[in-house]
Amino acid sequence: MSQYIVEYTDTVRPEWIDSNGHMNLAYYVVVFDLGTDQLYNVLDIGNAYREATGNSCFTAETHTLYEREVQVGEPLRVATTLLGVDAKRLHYFHEMFHAADGHRVAAQELLALHIDMRVRRVAPFPPNRLAAIEAALREHGDRPLPRGVGRVIKPLRRSAAE
Repeated sequence: MSQYIVEYTDTVRPEWIDSNGHMNLAYYVVVFDLGTDQLYNVLDIGNAYREATGNSCFTAETHTLYEREVQVGEPLRVATTLLGVDAKRLHYFHEMFHAADGHRVAAQELLALHIDMRVRRVAPFPPNRLAAIEAALREHGDRPLPRGVGRVIKPLRRSAAE
């Protein structure tokens, strides 16, 4: 049994590099989103599910941690951990690793809502999908929480005079 429910691999592309010579922050999110697509396919809530049922998942909240630079041509691996599910929400965590060296370069925590696309409102997962996601959570959720889960940004003082 893998500690991760799914893994996605990619390579830093030249068009993802910014004026600082490393991958632009927006493309970390793109790579994480491609990892989300992979997760949704594994959980059978991806594009085929949307087409068959008229339901989908929308990301409602994210928190991204940028830890290390990556540069053009470097290999990436996104490993996803399921954190929780309830009737209408899915909580998961992506970790992006340098695929050759193994160090973590970024992480992203997400909360997604299950949506009835006909009315574009939050709706419960069908019982069979919820049961399958709960089974996946039991199978893959027995590892310690990854570093950064639940992290918040602490507000800074508004001015140096305060």
